[in-house]
Amino acid sequence: MTDAPFAIRTFGDPVLKQVAAEVGNIDDALVRLVEDMIRTMYEANGVGLAAPQVGVQKRLFVYDTGEGPRAVINPVLDEFRGEWVYHEGCLSVPQLWWEIERAKEVRLRGLDLEGNELDIEADDLMARVFQHEVDHLDGILLLEHVKPEERKEAMRVLRQRALGLPVDMPDRPERPERPEPAGAQ
Repeated sequence: MTDAPFAIRTFGDPVLKQVAAEVGNIDDALVRLVEDMIRTMYEANGVGLAAPQVGVQKRLFVYDTGEGPRAVINPVLDEFRGEWVYHEGCLSVPQLWWEIERAKEVRLRGLDLEGNELDIEADDLMARVFQHEVDHLDGILLLEHVKPEERKEAMRVLRQRALGLPVDMPDRPERPERPEPAGAQ
């Protein structure tokens, strides 16, 4: 049994394909939402979690790349530079991961939980997490970034799961380790 406040929405849930709405107010309810999302992310052993993944259509995500939990509200990405191919998975497509090419560096702007403006130059893992979570806010799943033959294989596995059939997992390397969360207990 899990202590996570939310169940993470998985592939097939229509909420994951919708564009999330801008956050208008940072209030006590939003602070509680962020706290519960962080607990849910840690419980799932994730490095990031977007609000739509817990069924909330708001433009915000939480993350922890090893320096403690953070929240970003109304994020905007720009200044994409370089390329980096890395093993990437998704809590909404559990137990599947692929080599995905993304920008190596990005600039993120948004607000923190106190309403302060954020302007972060990110690279490597943090840049990847930002891109992945903003994709969720735009209704884009990781499956849209994989090669066609890998997507076909993933869809087969997801269909088997949905039908309750035994799943023949793809022959893949083990999931990479997540950074140790600074705020996890």
